[in-house]
Amino acid sequence: MNAGWQVLDCINLKGSIRYKRGQLVVQTDDSERIFPLAQIAVVLIGIQTTISGSVIAKLSEYDIALLVCDWRSIPTAGAVPWREHTRIGARQQAQARLSLPRKKQAWSRIVSAKISGQNRTLAAIQGSPSKLLSELARTIRSGDSDNFEARAARHYWAALSGETKFSRSPGVGGDAWNSALDYGYTLLRGYGIRAICAAGLVGTLGLFHHSRNNSFALVDDLMEPFRPMVDQIVFENLDIRDELSPTFKQQLSLGLTSKFDSSGKSVPSIFIDFAQYYGLYVEGEVESLRVPIWSGELNASDGK
Repeated sequence: MNAGWQVLDCINLKGSIRYKRGQLVVQTDDSERIFPLAQIAVVLIGIQTTISGSVIAKLSEYDIALLVCDWRSIPTAGAVPWREHTRIGARQQAQARLSLPRKKQAWSRIVSAKISGQNRTLAAIQGSPSKLLSELARTIRSGDSDNFEARAARHYWAALSGETKFSRSPGVGGDAWNSALDYGYTLLRGYGIRAICAAGLVGTLGLFHHSRNNSFALVDDLMEPFRPMVDQIVFENLDIRDELSPTFKQQLSLGLTSKFDSSGKSVPSIFIDFAQYYGLYVEGEVESLRVPIWSGELNASDGK
């Protein structure tokens, strides 16, 4: 990863940020840390962080974007450099020019990773993986022209719910599983918005999802491989006859901060890495998109 694309995350900082000789000084009541500006691309700050206009001007001088996040850690405002040649501008132009074959290649890899993750969730809950899902993940074609994603989903939800005969109804609620899945996916979307903003990507320029009313179509594309983790937390710990309580919402939120795969990183960290890698992909720095795959292993602390 290019050192110049590092993200300085100060969302939870209760303190101040100031400039000193080519460096940012992050200060709290009892500590002080220093970060070289030459290694930073994006600075994230929260509602309890103090920063001056002079620091913002210096960030612009070093071609660094500043994003202001709300209490949910979702960017709501920002300041980007107004220069002719910026890293973010170049990346967004490359994203807009991304060819159709490259889009299709990326989407097929995302769908394959999602189906593989679904199979691991199914194996963890039902005791064995699905031969059909294994086959679909392995044989998907460019752009998922055969719509294997939908075929996998029908098989997946039926196998996952067993005799309950669960039907996935996004945004409708109606039962504990649907309500919990909606809530968990909303959390994922928040992490995704933060990740693509930090990577200097345009949210409206998606691969598969597209709508004039969707400011974050790209997030809806990139979050697909993370969904099976939410599914597993929900189906392992909640009965369809239960209510979606504040306690379970907290459990679901905490579950997403546990390790996602063998790297040991959590969903928020891996999402940021994935968005940065997608940025390299659209710029042509990497030939194929490397997509994270859910391991199917929840920590004991996330369980019942």
